[in-house]
Formats: sequence, C-alpha cells, structure tokens
Amino acid sequence: MEYKIIATDGRAKRAEMTTVHGKIQTPVFMNVGTVAAIKGAVSTDDLREIRTQVELSNTYHLHVRTGDKLIKEFGGLHKFMNWDRPILTDSGGFQVFSLAKMRKIKEEGVYFNSHIDGRKIFMGPEESMQIQSNLGSTIAMAFDECPSSVADRKYVENSVARTNEMARLNALPDTVNKEQLLFGINQGAVFEDIRIAHAKTISAMDLDGYAVGGLAVGETHEEMYRILDETVPYLPKEKPTYLMGVGTPANILEGVARGVDFFDCVYPTRNGRHGHVYTNHGKMNLFNQKYELDHRPIEEGCQCPACRSYSRAYIRHLLKAKEMLGMRLCVLH
Repeated sequence: MEYKIIATDGRAKRAEMTTVHGKIQTPVFMNVGTVAAIKGAVSTDDLREIRTQVELSNTYHLHVRTGDKLIKEFGGLHKFMNWDRPILTDSGGFQVFSLAKMRKIKEEGVYFNSHIDGRKIFMGPEESMQIQSNLGSTIAMAFDECPSSVADRKYVENSVARTNEMARLNALPDTVNKEQLLFGINQGAVFEDIRIAHAKTISAMDLDGYAVGGLAVGETHEEMYRILDETVPYLPKEKPTYLMGVGTPANILEGVARGVDFFDCVYPTRNGRHGHVYTNHGKMNLFNQKYELDHRPIEEGCQCPACRSYSRAYIRHLLKAKEMLGMRLCVLH
C-alpha cells in the first residue's frame, strides 16, 4: 500500500491510496453491499458507471449466509461478485453485538446464535481474520467489540481491552489476497481518556490504517464531533483514517474537517429505497404530491442515470406503483 497526502486544510486531508485492486482518492464514501450487493438491485456494472471507488461487504453476514469458504472456492469476493476495484470487509463485530440475540462474551471472543438459523457460532479476532482472508478483501478490519454509547466506564474499559487482540493472516500460503491490508479500530464509547489511550496503543502497532468505531450508535452529533476532535490527533496522520458507519452529508463534512478519509453508511441507500433522495438543496421525498407533474430531474446538472434520463414525476409514479425501477433509480442517485 502507498498512502500519499496531496493537500491539507487544517486537519482535513486530500489523499491518494494505492492498493492491489486500484487507487482510492480520499475523502471517500464507501457504498455498503452487506451481502456482496448494494440493496436496490444495483449491479457492479452500475457501481462502475457511478464511479464507486470502494465497496464494503459484511464479514458476519457472508459467514452465516452462503459462507466464506464457498466464496473462497470461487477465488474470493472480487471474482464472486465481479468487482475489480477495492473492497473493504468489516470485522463482523458490530453485527455480533447488535444482531445476535443470544451471546456470551469471553476473553477469547464471542459465542452467539446465528440470526438466520439459530446455529451456534464462535467468533474472535482470529476467526474474523480467517473469514476475511477467505473473502480476500482489499482491506480487512480488526475484530472489535462495539459497546453501547451509554455503557458504563468499567464495561467500556473491558471492551477496549478485548478489542486490542488482532491477527494478520495474509501470510498464509492459501490466502486469496496476499496483499490484504489490516486496519485497527479505536473504541472507547464517549470517554475521551479511554479513546486517547486506545488510539496510542493501536497506533504503536503500525497497522495499514485506523478506524474510529462505536460512534453514531446513540450519542448526539456534538458528542461524536467532540470524540473525533480528541481522538483523531492521536492516530497516525500519515495513515488513512476511517469513521465507521457514518454517512449523512453533514456528518461527512464534519468528519473530513477533522481528518477523516473513509466513510460508510447504509443511510443513503436505505433512504433511496424509500423515495428519499439527497440534493444540494436538502433531502427530497419523492412521494410528495408536489412532484406529480414535475418535469425536472431529481437534481439539475447531476450526471447519475436517474437524473440523466428521468423526471421527478416519472420516478414518483414508479415509487407509487411499487415498481422496483423507482427504488433502483433513487438508490443510484
């Protein structure tokens, strides 16, 4: 990997990251394809057309449904989904702690029941990395525990201690991607001193990049920005910084100003599937009757497939008629 800072403005960075699967211009928003597909019938050809740089897939979901070993048989996730650009796989930690109804946390990892079929599964740092090694993603995330924003201090301290256990498996002879990168994850809920101490600990590990996790999970925007203000300066400036699960336009701009390179969130595509689209003039609900005879595109000057070819009125008609094309066009926009 090569990470080159091209320009700065205060803490904000404009950078270029070179990976085995191509270059990434940052700041960058990563489209979330939980089970190796963007919800809303969006293909990898579509992603190339709208100039998607990085696709994000979920370790937990691909492990419990279809299976990472099957995907490895296909030559990895890139070949399986026909995507030749960078892929980031999250560690699965957030899903283990948020989706698994029955779980038992031990020092070595988490025992839990799959939300798909109830079968018992164990996942720890090495298991998470083995799954991601099988998937062959460009960037793998270290396994972390994501505590609630309202968890008490003692729980958060224990959680951060567990998060420090990391593994790197790209040196194995049968790994799909021998150039797989590993990003560490900073945790600590809304406790500044725990965040800073953890940032120092993982920075000393000299990983390929660093993420700030455990935000946008119930705390206020002001608390999020305060934690970023306090924590990001203790992460290596010469390495990429990733703010996990954050993706509203306002949050992205505030994150960029604080030195963040990477963002991801299901929010934009989830909104699109419900007819809510972003524009330079705010969010638009295309179900509103005022768009019934509106000949204009969603956004004047936008070059997405929806805006190049269709009116607000037509897309509203599709949404009202429950035609999948309406949802798909909104997601593409």
